[in-house]
Amino acid sequence: MGVLTREAILARIAEGSLRIEPFDPAQVGPASVDLHLDRQFRVFKKVHAVFHVTEEVEPASVTELLEIDDYFVLMPGEAALGITRERLTLPDDLCGWLEGRSRFARVGLMIHSTAGFMQPGIDNRQVLEMYNAGPFPLAIHPGIAVCQFIFMECVGRARYQGRYRAQLGL
Repeated sequence: MGVLTREAILARIAEGSLRIEPFDPAQVGPASVDLHLDRQFRVFKKVHAVFHVTEEVEPASVTELLEIDDYFVLMPGEAALGITRERLTLPDDLCGWLEGRSRFARVGLMIHSTAGFMQPGIDNRQVLEMYNAGPFPLAIHPGIAVCQFIFMECVGRARYQGRYRAQLGL
């Protein structure tokens, strides 16, 4: 079990066992792939009732879907959901982690607050749990390489069949 390097990532894509759509080889770094922010965001409504966190949680009931052309402003202390432009399809012997990029963390932008582990067998666009931990509003532009995905080989084979296995939108 180990992290895939650039050559291993490109080989997996060439053989078809790993798919990234759309894909540009320039996205591949030494041991990760940069993913870009799409135009959809889910922002939290100002709700004054208690929201119960249960297995049946449905974020759409307390959020509003926005589609942005220019930029989205994330205020200090606010959270929003974004989604990657790229769709990842992992085989049953690869898993990985979604991580923010250092250049954005240094101005207070947290890209993926929790649940950064991606299971083998996913076929989806990655939802980003974005949070502004900085002291000033952040203008977040669609199309920017906002996060990176790190691939790991599994010991054995498995396939995630959960609720978000094939999520393509917010």
